[in-house]
Amino acid sequence: MKKNTLLLLIFTFCSQIIVAQKETTVLSITNPENAPTINKNIYGHFAEHLGRSIYGGFFVGDTSKIPNTNGVRNDIIEALKKLKIPNLRWPGGCFADTYHWKDGVGPKEKRPTIVNQWWGGVTEDNSFGTHDFLNLCELLDTEPYLAGNMGSGTVQELADWVQYVNFGGKSPMSDLRIKNGRKEPWKVKIWGVGNEAWGCGGNMTADYYAGEYRKYATFMSDWSNTGGLMRVASGANSIDYNWTETLMKNIPGNMLEGVALHHYSVIDWNKKGADVDFNEDLYFKTMQQALKMEELVTKHSAIMDKYDPTKKIALVVDEWGGWYDVENGSNPGFLYQQNTMRDAVLAGATLNIFNNHAERVRMANLAQCVNVLQAVILTDKAKMILTPTYYVMQMYHVHQDAKLLPLTLNSPLYTYNGETLPALSASASKDKKGVVHISLVNVDSKIENKIEIDLKELGIKNVSGTIITSTKLQDHNTFDNPTKILPKVFKGFEIRKGKLEIVIPPFSVVTLEGK
Repeated sequence: MKKNTLLLLIFTFCSQIIVAQKETTVLSITNPENAPTINKNIYGHFAEHLGRSIYGGFFVGDTSKIPNTNGVRNDIIEALKKLKIPNLRWPGGCFADTYHWKDGVGPKEKRPTIVNQWWGGVTEDNSFGTHDFLNLCELLDTEPYLAGNMGSGTVQELADWVQYVNFGGKSPMSDLRIKNGRKEPWKVKIWGVGNEAWGCGGNMTADYYAGEYRKYATFMSDWSNTGGLMRVASGANSIDYNWTETLMKNIPGNMLEGVALHHYSVIDWNKKGADVDFNEDLYFKTMQQALKMEELVTKHSAIMDKYDPTKKIALVVDEWGGWYDVENGSNPGFLYQQNTMRDAVLAGATLNIFNNHAERVRMANLAQCVNVLQAVILTDKAKMILTPTYYVMQMYHVHQDAKLLPLTLNSPLYTYNGETLPALSASASKDKKGVVHISLVNVDSKIENKIEIDLKELGIKNVSGTIITSTKLQDHNTFDNPTKILPKVFKGFEIRKGKLEIVIPPFSVVTLEGK
């Protein structure tokens, strides 16, 4: 074979590879009249008494030199306001089923201590209690989500808590609330009835829990749930579809407003992998677990559809996120981990799944908010940083209470070591002003992807965009370099003949706005 012929064949072969890698993916977006609204509560957060989430995180005390409002850090308040968080879950988690709310009200110096048996065995002084949390939610203009104690508590204890925070008339509990300094009730709507009842919440069977739930739910309200409480049943652990089936079958629909689901992107519970110094193998396996959320939501929703075809009951994914080995040198019981571009990709892809299942998924809670697991905020004494996950949540809040725009995406594949994942993830919505937002994630760790969107049906003429990306998957913000990763203006697109052509870099998240 002649040398020139050989070179031509090599060039042709390499060109075919490049073309295959950059083949354009068509993203089709529709605008049906009957599309569901993306419930803002999908973008909820979670604050458990765990490690430095509450004490040393949110709460520094009103005598701290760190600027605060009634003991809560002002910088955290301002950061969460900008994030527009719609709800905040408290006090747990596993902690909820050991927490007795009356120990956290009244004069702080008279409150008994509690040993946090699940998370590090530390002794807490109960200085952050019901009033502190609910007043914080008022400052944040967010809906409180209280997790009730079924595991070690009683029906009376939970019924008293509901009355304490909600009842405006005269009663023993409202009198106690007024005595403790709060005249008007907070009117809390969202209540968890136990947490992870299959595990730390009591190691119950599904049948037993369903019976207990019915009893607790009965005494939380009256015959017709006049207060309009959203009672959320302790739901399944990932693939436990029997749990969801049992609850839907055995709990009357008029006693149930939400069924929970917990799923973490964990590779191996005994060896979770590093939070920062991970390789592509760990990244790929983490994303396998993250994208499994699509299957979980689909299958649990299908079970719920059998018993609730009108979709009155919400699927509530009130714990989700990445879970890795703790940062080197930190307390293993405190679950403190750094937050990298891997977490940004994980968050964007998960939120796209929730958006696209808005008909049934109407609330979710990222675990957790401050200093724990996939946190949006990390603190170190007076210092505070915002993580890549924070910025993804900020980019996505445009979807809150917007109309879902269903889409079709035949994603190219992200291939690693003989296994594949969808490389692209997307969701879209149209807000009340008619503005269209499209969120895109490139999961692939190495290859950029090209996407084409026909703008004619959407009536879009002008497009702008924001991107979060970096040079390495392991990149993250630190207390010495808190702005290494920030959202930037995205310019990787152009409009040609009514079509939007986009080039999205590897491991990046983009939100486009069209008018």
